This record gives sequence, C-alpha cells and structure tokens, in this order.
Amino acid sequence: MTTSPDNSVVVVADGSGSAGHAERWAADEATRWGARLRVTRDLAVPSLIEESREARLIVFAPGGEPVTALALVTDGHCPVAVVRGRKLEQAPPVEGPVVVGVDGTPASEPALALAFAEASSRGADLLAVHTWVQFSATSTDSYARDHLTSTADIAVEESELLAERLAGWQEKYPEVTVHRVVSRNRPVRFLLEQAEHARLLIVGSRAGAWFSDLSHGSTSQALLFGTPCPLIVVRAAITDEMRTR
Repeated sequence: MTTSPDNSVVVVADGSGSAGHAERWAADEATRWGARLRVTRDLAVPSLIEESREARLIVFAPGGEPVTALALVTDGHCPVAVVRGRKLEQAPPVEGPVVVGVDGTPASEPALALAFAEASSRGADLLAVHTWVQFSATSTDSYARDHLTSTADIAVEESELLAERLAGWQEKYPEVTVHRVVSRNRPVRFLLEQAEHARLLIVGSRAGAWFSDLSHGSTSQALLFGTPCPLIVVRAAITDEMRTR
C-alpha cells in the first residue's frame, strides 16, 4: 500500500517510561493503514496542532505531557491516541473488542466512523456503548422524562437511539460483529469498566458528551490518562475525510 504526504502517524517521544509502548503501537497503526510513521520530540503545542492538519493520528504516552495531549484533543485537527498497557510495564492489549462511546447525537459520527474502520482492519468485534443518567440527548423535558416515564421505557428509547446511530455503519461494514450495550450509568466510569477487556477505546470529544471540560476536571483526565487500553479521541468537528487518508 502506498503512502501520501498527508497520510502519517505522528508519535510524540517524550521520554516517559511508557513511550516505548506508544511508539510500537503507533508503528503497528501506521503499517495497518499504509501510513508513514514520524517520531517527534517537539512538545510545542502550536507546532503539533499545525502538524495535526496533515496527520491521520497523533500518539502520546500516558506518562508524558498531559497539557500537550489535552490541547491536541481540544484544538487539533486529527484524532489523538494515548497508549498504555494494563500496567505501564506491559504491552498494549492485542485481543478483545474495539469499544466506542456513542452519545446519541450526530457528534458521535466521526468516532463511529473510526471505530468501525479500526474494528474491520483488526478483525475485531465492536462494542458500542451508550449510557444515560437523567435525560436523553433527544429529550427537551427532563422533568417529565424523569418523573412520568418509567425506567424500562427510557431504556427502550435509549436502545432504539443507539440502533439508529449504528444502522448505516453496520451496512457499510457487514464484516464487523457489533455488540450494543446500553446502561444507566456515568459515561466515564462505565467506559473505563468496558476498557478493562478491550484492545482499543474510541470516544468523541464534543463538549457536554464524554468530555465536559478538557482543560479541567479529574474525570476527563481519568479517561484520557487512566484508560487501561489504548484510547483514541476524535473531535466532533473531524470529518470522514480525515479517516480516508
């Protein structure tokens, strides 16, 4: 498979103890997609954001510069990966499903696009996770929903919402076996639980969805730097074109 100048995987070699895992994972990802691998030690945020305009993925190690990784997730132009194993001394997992968080809105589409492509390329099952707490992403009357609608009815509504989001992608990737999980739970907590048995977790970064405030907030950073498997964060603004490079 040939490469093009804008088809690269960039790994930030920051000197942290887990950087070796991140570099090897990035190399495998580049090989899988026929992309060039570029290793950089430049942690200047403006430089990396500019580089993200032409990269398909930028990869960090969890022990590196959290501020830099957070800035790339917030303002970058390509997906951002943070790679670790079950423990820092272990390699990232190569078995288990690809897990994707689906918030029930169109903002999930870029993450779904990448998740189906990654599952297909790896020959892995896809676990699509949707959580709800007090009200649906489509609800305009949370009081009526909370007090006049039964939990069972809400669960059915949320399951239908997830099915609608997956329908087109399942037709595009018929070879991918999809498992749906709908849970009344906190999204970050539940995603971390599912990641325990995953080879890869993919989420979107739309404000108010999986990350409510990427520059602050312990739960956001817990997901970004505490996920027990490699994590890819896809900004909602990233289009399908980015993943066809």
